Amino acid sequence: MKKLKLGIPKGSLEKSTIDLFAKAGWRITYNSRSYFPDIDDEDISCALLRAQEMSRYVEDGTLDLGLTGMDWILENGSDVVVVQDLVYSKASTKQARWVLVVTEDSPIKTIEDMKGKKISTEIVNFTRKYFQERGVAVDVEFSWGATEAKVVEGLVDAVVEVTETGSTLKANKLKIIHELMKTNTRLIANRKAWEDSWKRRKIEQIRILLNGSLRAMGKVCLKLNVSEENLDKVIHLLPSLKAPTISKLNDEKWFAVETVVDSAITRELIPLLQEAGGEGIIEYSLNKVI
Repeated sequence: MKKLKLGIPKGSLEKSTIDLFAKAGWRITYNSRSYFPDIDDEDISCALLRAQEMSRYVEDGTLDLGLTGMDWILENGSDVVVVQDLVYSKASTKQARWVLVVTEDSPIKTIEDMKGKKISTEIVNFTRKYFQERGVAVDVEFSWGATEAKVVEGLVDAVVEVTETGSTLKANKLKIIHELMKTNTRLIANRKAWEDSWKRRKIEQIRILLNGSLRAMGKVCLKLNVSEENLDKVIHLLPSLKAPTISKLNDEKWFAVETVVDSAITRELIPLLQEAGGEGIIEYSLNKVI
């Protein structure tokens, strides 16, 4: 029986990925000792592995499909199909950044000042290539962890580290002097799997439903009834993906209105809708917006 081999990233993306698949319609379960989660789809088999390695296993065909950051695709130089750019939440639109970091009192101000200096990082290949392309000779060494501490302790001149807000770096009296790249999660496929018609249809199914679940994050549906005389006032208040859905009730002088809005605005919006004449207001969460 044909199966699509799916890689689930272990670590920081693990829970959010499994939650996302749940919203999309797939239930993935496993225990802490298992590297092969169960999924309630007989067409899919799962493997759990680190995001850093994912693109290599997708490229060589061990996996047909996987989720990993663009940073690790570039670090591994993997030749894969990027099926979908995935943003897990509204907050994560602030993409993670790989940045060049030094101590606050460092004389290093620009990447040109790094000539002949030592850098510690997890993304060695990308960092070497980045500086080579800019004609700056540096010594890049792999960091097994606690990367920030290496520059604090003076073991290296700088580190290339990933951050979202930079607040942890500031708290440790470090400063960012250059941004090397932005990154976020990608759904990637093996090229042969992408060319296989059966696997391509399955991959597209996953892509559509994951994307629909991502679009639904942070959004709710609002439904309410409103009289004809107050309809324009209510419509004026309502943001929507396109336009609110409006339908007549049995009483022709009343309408049902339905729309999708950001959940963050409902606490301000609902009282305004009520003041404008809205009645029977209902708010409910969404699994998918497609």
